[in-house]
Amino acid sequence: MTRILITGGAGFVGSNLVRRLQEERPEARLLVVDDFRMGTFRNLGGEGKDGWSFNGEVMAASLRGLDIYELVNEFDPEIVFHQAAITDTTVTDEARMIADNVEPFETLVAAAVQRGFRLVWASSAATYGRSARGAVEARRPFRLEDAGQPANAYGFSKWIMENIHRRALAENPAARLVGLRYFNVFGPNEQNKAHMASMIYKLSQQMLAGQQPRIFHGGEQARDHVYVKDVVSATLAAAGDGARSGIYNVGTGRATTFNRVIEILNEALGTRLAPAYFDNPYAFYQDYTSADLSETEAGLGWTPKYTTEEGILDYVPALRAGEPG
Repeated sequence: MTRILITGGAGFVGSNLVRRLQEERPEARLLVVDDFRMGTFRNLGGEGKDGWSFNGEVMAASLRGLDIYELVNEFDPEIVFHQAAITDTTVTDEARMIADNVEPFETLVAAAVQRGFRLVWASSAATYGRSARGAVEARRPFRLEDAGQPANAYGFSKWIMENIHRRALAENPAARLVGLRYFNVFGPNEQNKAHMASMIYKLSQQMLAGQQPRIFHGGEQARDHVYVKDVVSATLAAAGDGARSGIYNVGTGRATTFNRVIEILNEALGTRLAPAYFDNPYAFYQDYTSADLSETEAGLGWTPKYTTEEGILDYVPALRAGEPG
């Protein structure tokens, strides 16, 4: 029986991953470790989840407070999917960000090298920062080497985690470590993220309430909005036998402007609401993101199934029904 540990498994991406794992590997023993600051039991087969019920185990704990070696020694996982982190890009407490995100990860990597389990973990497009070494100005997809100038503490923490990953692989080439730079993820189960939910979710909620969708002036800021079902597929591909260790982008490969997102939502929701523009208060805001997927396809054998528009259309029924939060 496969034993799979999922940190942050009650959160947004983690819970979608858990559901897919349970559907595809019903014989597997699943252990979710989550501190429930952002996660919720409702994401794990709670009321309103299409009759789905989680049949695994849950440990309510922060990784900072756990003996990670004891955890992996007792559970003996074959695969660890590491999703747990502070993901709020507006958090300015740098010491807290490093302590929560980086320190437990360093121990997880050491344990993976020592015990030989596969470790697939969530990095972020925030590692690219606002300039992405010229990619933003050129409006071209972000190549892996464009990263390294993060604009906030969250992006910095993920960059340091990548440094740990790279050093571990350099010293232990046989280690099975895959980091995934998720771009701008949207989809079911994100409602509990509050102000950190995707713009697609927030705009849809305004529009369903009959309000004008609020976006920054111009609305031509463009993001690589990637559907969570594709993110889960990429994450599973990274755990496959054919996956090569490394760092990879996960997105659609295309940037979609917020003006276009509103057009898609108007069409999908049957509304005719014009955007209400306002000033951007964030100095560290990424105006543009787009993932170069050439290395991802070569290293993981993965390409996205959904365009941003197709993902929104698939998401709309859940948005209309009102996701439980």
